[in-house]
Amino acid sequence: MSLKNKLRVVGHTDTGKVREHNEDMIAGDADTGLLVLADGMGGYKAGEVASGLAVKTIVGLVREQMQLENMSRADTGSGLSRAGIILRDAVQRANKIIYQTARSQPQCEGMGTTVVAALFFDNRVTIAHVGDSRLYRVSGERFERVTMDHSLLQELVDRGLYSAEEAQRAANKNYVTRALGVEPSVEVELREMPVQKGEVYMLCSDGLSDMVEDEDIHLTISTFGANLDNVARQLIQLANDNGGRDNISVVMAHVLDVFPARARMLDKILDWFN
Repeated sequence: MSLKNKLRVVGHTDTGKVREHNEDMIAGDADTGLLVLADGMGGYKAGEVASGLAVKTIVGLVREQMQLENMSRADTGSGLSRAGIILRDAVQRANKIIYQTARSQPQCEGMGTTVVAALFFDNRVTIAHVGDSRLYRVSGERFERVTMDHSLLQELVDRGLYSAEEAQRAANKNYVTRALGVEPSVEVELREMPVQKGEVYMLCSDGLSDMVEDEDIHLTISTFGANLDNVARQLIQLANDNGGRDNISVVMAHVLDVFPARARMLDKILDWFN
């Protein structure tokens, strides 16, 4: 089922004020309901190889599996929806490809990438992330950061050694404890949550979150409302105005309408007895 008329999706990426080239890669597919953002690292231009492989692999595999399986709302019995399993497997496959490429091509040695992805299906969203790229949600007046960074700094916050305010000002923000392509396998953090009409979801690289405080991100989204293109461009401008020390990427989705999955005949029969 296409979500083209259910989601409005925009994405923008910028090199920033300091870096010579852009190692971020983004994709937004309203038809499939998939958003992906990867922030590459390691070696001259190897970071953009890693992020490019991540996004290409995840988008390709998710599209293929969603079409092949004629997705319905059927449960897998594993605690994850079928959409969640598809997204997790795609991220893990991307990790293997990046790892193998880094080991087989000397110019790519040591490369890796963070990734955050959101897959909308059956009035729910599955969020997968590895590293410190983030996903935020605006629901009514509520603004929340959905993902927690896989970083040394976040671990210190979790242990009570830093407050959230101290972490925002800390200098050692960019030491990630988990990334694609660094090890043969990777643990993908997954979360699934219900989606409501009118909500806004935003994926971003740390080039935004390190330069712009959460309160200002929320204010920008509130100010420009449903004009996501203006929101994304303004957020990138704010990051650059504050120094632009890294590449800056934003991918956003506005939920225009509900998007229930098709019910299979078995689901309908079971509904009759409930």
